[in-house]
Amino acid sequence: MSVISSITVTVPATTANLGPGFDCIGAALTLYNKFKFTPLAEGGLIISVTGKEAEGVQTDENNLLYQAFVKFYQYIGQKPPSVKMEIDLGVPLARGLGSSATAIVGGLVGANQLADAPLSVLEVMKLAIAMEGHPDNVVPALLGGCRLAASSGDSWEICDVPWYGDIIPVVAIPDFELSTSEARQVLPPQVTRSDAIFNTAHLGLLLRGLQTGQEQWLRTALQDKLHQPYRQALIPGYDAVNAAALGAGAYGMVISGAGPTLLALVNQLQSQAVQEAMLSAWQSAGIMAVVRSLSLDNQGVTYQR
Repeated sequence: MSVISSITVTVPATTANLGPGFDCIGAALTLYNKFKFTPLAEGGLIISVTGKEAEGVQTDENNLLYQAFVKFYQYIGQKPPSVKMEIDLGVPLARGLGSSATAIVGGLVGANQLADAPLSVLEVMKLAIAMEGHPDNVVPALLGGCRLAASSGDSWEICDVPWYGDIIPVVAIPDFELSTSEARQVLPPQVTRSDAIFNTAHLGLLLRGLQTGQEQWLRTALQDKLHQPYRQALIPGYDAVNAAALGAGAYGMVISGAGPTLLALVNQLQSQAVQEAMLSAWQSAGIMAVVRSLSLDNQGVTYQR
């Protein structure tokens, strides 16, 4: 098999919404998917997958990584090259940690680099948002850090959200999946004015709490009325895990993205106790889970030839 060149793209997991920031804020975390792209001289498509959940990834033209790869070449008006894609999974599938965003960003960035980077980061970002449908996961996956995205007509304003160094994200990842489409189906088509005002105020407070680490601001700011009250019923053991996290000293707990992963924000001193409490609560409910303290990834997508 003739190999022309290859590129490896590494994309971080993300946690979206952070409570009140529904569909507009997200943060990159230190879990990663890796994608290697090798053009094939003799044609065809080869997709291989390694990792704990490899059997859950499609290996044909319906693969989301490949769809993003093709979308890029359609955008620049070129035929996509035949390619071998090697996927190394480190981000759990359908758990609310942005696995689909890693595929979209990875496919677009990989294609852009193989094509000698005709698109800017901003253009790649716009394509990624269009594919995902909202910016909260793909923007931090691409750029790193915690990001707030706001649309202005056909353009986007992206704001870097300062993150106080002592705030630790603890993720509790259960051994069951929850699709984003299912999590969206339970949301009401309209919300009340009072709920909209509630979330506006709490998102503003969240931004200040993340910047300063002010404990009481964070405890209040992580509350939400737009999506979490409706999604909690889709996550068995939610109330018990939430009570355990708060009892062990977490500032608050939210649903990561569409779930079912639950995210607690804690200080450095309480992170171990919160991990143990969340794990114990889910085990008591008969649910196996992996609970980890992570860090903010400030690089976003990286690549090497």
